[in-house]
Amino acid sequence: MIYRLLSHVPHIVFKPVYDIYERYLLEKVKSGEIPRHVAIIMDGNRRWARRIEKPPWYGHLFGSKKLEEILEWCMELGIRTLTVYAFSTENFHRRKEEVEALMKLFEEKFKEVVRDERIHRHGVRVNIIGRKELLPENVRKAAEEAERATRKYTNYTLNIALAYGGRSEIADAVREIVKDVLAGKIKPEDIDEELIKGYLYYPNMPDPDIVIRTGGEVRISNFLLYQIAYSELFFVDVYFPEFRKIDFLRIIREFQRRQRRFGR
Repeated sequence: MIYRLLSHVPHIVFKPVYDIYERYLLEKVKSGEIPRHVAIIMDGNRRWARRIEKPPWYGHLFGSKKLEEILEWCMELGIRTLTVYAFSTENFHRRKEEVEALMKLFEEKFKEVVRDERIHRHGVRVNIIGRKELLPENVRKAAEEAERATRKYTNYTLNIALAYGGRSEIADAVREIVKDVLAGKIKPEDIDEELIKGYLYYPNMPDPDIVIRTGGEVRISNFLLYQIAYSELFFVDVYFPEFRKIDFLRIIREFQRRQRRFGR
């Protein structure tokens, strides 16, 4: 599903209409099936910054603020798990200045998580999924501190895919399974889909009901390859910093209309 916005028309012109429609959609969504898990590929930060003649870090900063909004939308609706694609293993190949600026932003945001009253009041557990050993030490330490500070919470879960690749996750899981087979902890005949899920970066995480990609691209880009076999996919033709609550609600409303048969 691709939504196209009238980006050439000032948003303020339609704001009263948007507000009314947003309230209408919110009530409709609340009366239907609420997804347990939403996953988002947060694409378009750099292109948004380029369009307004700003450096890439500016787009990533506004993207981080948008993520805070989306987490609030999820809590308002009772969506218990949110997983976001923040930085892939391939992203390390970007320009050194951009990667360094992003790592600095990640470190700052993880430190904010520890202090954020909303995180603790709502009981949001923060998990970092990916090859953490690839991160600079200061970023890794800040990420691990955010995990420790929220580990006891069970109301909501925010998974941040950082230094992440779906193929890497599967390869790492296979490596650990082989080790346990050789150590005699499991038998080869014990290996099934559920056992493999127990070896992923976040063991036994519920599969996403919905995967959203902003930015207009129509591909998965190595995100949660094992987990999204039966997810509903939505591709949105707006850059991530411009993603609105009304867009989010429209996607969930469309999800509620779909019949999910899971191959049956």
